[in-house]
Amino acid sequence: MLRKMPRFGVRACAAVPLVKLVFAAGFTFSIGNPVAAQDFRFKTAAFVFRTEGCADSVKPQIGGTAEGLVNGVRRSMALNVVETSKPGVYAVGQNWPAEGAWVVALNGTCAEANAGAIVPIGPHGFIRESAKFLPRPATKAEIEQSLKALVKGDTK
Repeated sequence: MLRKMPRFGVRACAAVPLVKLVFAAGFTFSIGNPVAAQDFRFKTAAFVFRTEGCADSVKPQIGGTAEGLVNGVRRSMALNVVETSKPGVYAVGQNWPAEGAWVVALNGTCAEANAGAIVPIGPHGFIRESAKFLPRPATKAEIEQSLKALVKGDTK
């Protein structure tokens, strides 16, 4: 007589691939409007972003630059990134000039994992649809390509 496998055994086996999928997603960023920080101190930020896929016990190292073209002159400025009261949520203050075309290049590390993002800034704020999220810091060529697309008005 054959014995049936207990139902919990089947469920446990089926759950293993799901766990692998969650870890396969890795360390990344997601961006949002300043209200997403749920912290009134950052309501004037250019945008906020959340780190995802970083263990609670590891604090990510975050940085970046604002890369711009003002009156035909290429400019680069360190970002003003501030950790909010929500774990893993950061605000980017606009410390670059209003004139010209600008993209924000974010980079971060969490243990051995890396993440990057290029966020174009338009006249009405960040352009979510044209943002690029990468499993590594953006290259200079990728930043230049995004900046050129923004100057041409070639954003989505």
